[in-house]
Amino acid sequence: MRVAVIGAGLIGAAVARELTLLGAETSVFEAGRPGRGASGTTFAWVNSHNKAPRAYHDLNVAGMEAHRELDRLPAPGPRWYFGYGNIEWAGGAAQAEWLASATARLGAAGYRTESVPAARVRDLEPDVVLPAGTDHAVFFPGEAYVLPALLLGRLLGEATDRGARLAWPAPVLETSVSTRGVRLRLGDGTEHEADVAICCAGRWTSELVAPLGCTVPLDSQGPRAVGYLGYTDPVPVRLRRVLMTPRLNVRPDGGGRLLLHGLDLDPAGRSGSPDGADAGAGNETLIAAELGRRLAEVLPGARDVRVTVRAGRRVLPADGASVAGWADDGRVYVIATHSGVTLAPLLGRLAALEVVRDSVQEMLRPFRPQRFS
Repeated sequence: MRVAVIGAGLIGAAVARELTLLGAETSVFEAGRPGRGASGTTFAWVNSHNKAPRAYHDLNVAGMEAHRELDRLPAPGPRWYFGYGNIEWAGGAAQAEWLASATARLGAAGYRTESVPAARVRDLEPDVVLPAGTDHAVFFPGEAYVLPALLLGRLLGEATDRGARLAWPAPVLETSVSTRGVRLRLGDGTEHEADVAICCAGRWTSELVAPLGCTVPLDSQGPRAVGYLGYTDPVPVRLRRVLMTPRLNVRPDGGGRLLLHGLDLDPAGRSGSPDGADAGAGNETLIAAELGRRLAEVLPGARDVRVTVRAGRRVLPADGASVAGWADDGRVYVIATHSGVTLAPLLGRLAALEVVRDSVQEMLRPFRPQRFS
């Protein structure tokens, strides 16, 4: 089977890898450079921490396990997966009530949670300072983070090692289907023919599949889609895990650098931002300064570090859940999802099985694009 993959982010790369494992003749077309979309600006937290409804939660839990399985496979290259868990604590009564409710709900679903006293937090992360009055935190030992560029390198590398063709920059302008297969018209005027195409184009998905009569509504322009991430210079602090704190989310980013995110500093959360930090696009300097102040509260050894802010756009299907399934009668398959880092290895495997083996994957039934028709 000849399969064309549109998009070389983490989802497209995972699909390509799995297709080659199943023996498909695979070609990958990327409009810019691999990882230029959401895969290039992501907090890359592997979790099913606050994912609803239950089918979506279960999909993300399976995605977490798919990462562990991939990490256990011997492979050359740098380390990309860090399964040290996540530590979270609340600030104020309302947050404490929400965290307790969320923890109870996750525990009832079989998700691993541990309430840990403040002294135990210091044992796990000795350079972290908890706010005065915080006597405990919640530890989620099954969660992880990845370094997206290194994971992308592994996925694409293993795909091309097995014969996949990777073309970039090679924007796909149009996809047409016939009884014989699918034809892609590329930006340089050439065409590519295949038996099947799999669209993994992230926030550009809707416009590519609409001519096929498939509706995949994405919130790609609204405030919820925009997130600001802060990238630090190397700092001399000890941090192994993801930290979800009342004012800052932080994780290691390799080489002593840290990755920062303040949810209330994103456009959708500006009403709760401090003065001067909610200015939005074009005011990354203000956001960087605020992230740096918050980082010093959690990790004093990182005070006065330089922070660079980058804006990214999330892939957000209209109802929040993943999209995975045939866009038509068996020529173009589409994947679009939030939580793409968590789900990439799993969705790559399930989609490849549905396309190459014609094997319906029950876990994907709630996520078909036809629910929007």
